[in-house]
Amino acid sequence: MQFHKSATRMLPAALASVLCCGSALADHGEGEWYLSPMVSFVDDATDRGADDQFAGGQLGFGYGISDVWAIEFNAWAANLDDRYLGNDQQIRGLGIDWLREFKINDTFAPYGLFGVGYQSSEPAITADREDFVGTLGIGLMTTVNDDGVAFRTEARLRAALGSPNLNDMYYSAGLRVPLGERTPPPPPDADGDGVSDSNDRCPNTPAGTRVGPDGCEVDSDKDGVVDSKDQCPNTPRGAEVDANGCKLKDSDGDGVPDKRDACPKTPAGARVDSKGCEIDSDKDGVVNSKDRCPNTKAGVAVDVYGCEIKDRIELPGVQFELNSARLVRESTRVLDDAAETLKRNPDINVQVAGHTDSSGAASYNLSLSQKRADAVAAYLQSKGVAAARMTTKGYGETEPTADNTTKEGRAQNRRVTLRVVNVD
Repeated sequence: MQFHKSATRMLPAALASVLCCGSALADHGEGEWYLSPMVSFVDDATDRGADDQFAGGQLGFGYGISDVWAIEFNAWAANLDDRYLGNDQQIRGLGIDWLREFKINDTFAPYGLFGVGYQSSEPAITADREDFVGTLGIGLMTTVNDDGVAFRTEARLRAALGSPNLNDMYYSAGLRVPLGERTPPPPPDADGDGVSDSNDRCPNTPAGTRVGPDGCEVDSDKDGVVDSKDQCPNTPRGAEVDANGCKLKDSDGDGVPDKRDACPKTPAGARVDSKGCEIDSDKDGVVNSKDRCPNTKAGVAVDVYGCEIKDRIELPGVQFELNSARLVRESTRVLDDAAETLKRNPDINVQVAGHTDSSGAASYNLSLSQKRADAVAAYLQSKGVAAARMTTKGYGETEPTADNTTKEGRAQNRRVTLRVVNVD
């Protein structure tokens, strides 16, 4: 029985090593019931006086407390040949064990166990007895199919409490068979966000972060900045934002942020392009909000209002003080626009033509119209129009456009126009 004594001493140390030092956990079915029938070779205690033999078995009924721990209720029995008297010695017992599994891979899982029980036995020399027993053991589960059925091998020491000489070693083999439908283990989820690794497009999401079905952080306002970093969580849909999820500054309110706005002072309501500049639909150089002739043909010369320049540029509203060549203040706006038109069209040369009504002497009116034409040319030159592009001529009362016998007609005849003399 030297082997039996050596195993008795070594088993507690082996069990402690498994329980304390194992690192890989088994894929045990938490909440799962199972049956475990086993047959045993019994290495009998010396004091019982029975032969060692294949004469026993046990039936376990277990429950998975967690993915690594199980509790197991056991009934065991053995009929051993009495070494002296030749009759059978019967051993019967009931107990409860706790099992701790350790996974090596998807197939193999060693385990350790400990437990207590109650056992009745018939020793050969002494009287029948009943004892409380303590149990220590180690074993190996080898999974054989996808339903969780496992082949089980085990070495177990059952020791009668208070009777150190009644210690039996059971070397057993059998099955563990799950009861009911097996719950499959959850798929791997390394970052613990609730999305399996196979479906997780963002596998390193910080713990506790709210994620979508793809495992990536949620961006509730769809501004490109995830909620955990979004300092402005209710940004309007489509607005451009900074790294904090806040809307970029847009001083003129045209929808183009200041940092990209090439035209930062666009009038309110004007249509703009991607650079924040007003749109010029007919490509004549005059933006839509100022274009009075929005369908100008491509390539024609236009004034500041987007209208085609033909033979003259009218200057409506240009007025002078009475019997003078001095411009009134209200005339400057019209002349400013005329200067811009000429600067936009550097190939156009003009004649500044002055006209009067028929009041007064014709010679006086001719002289006055010349002075007024010269005054207009001088103003245009002061606004950047080259003098070489302009000539002046006074026509006096010789080219009326309205009836000089009426007040309204005379007002229309007192005018200055820009006659186009060439368009290169």
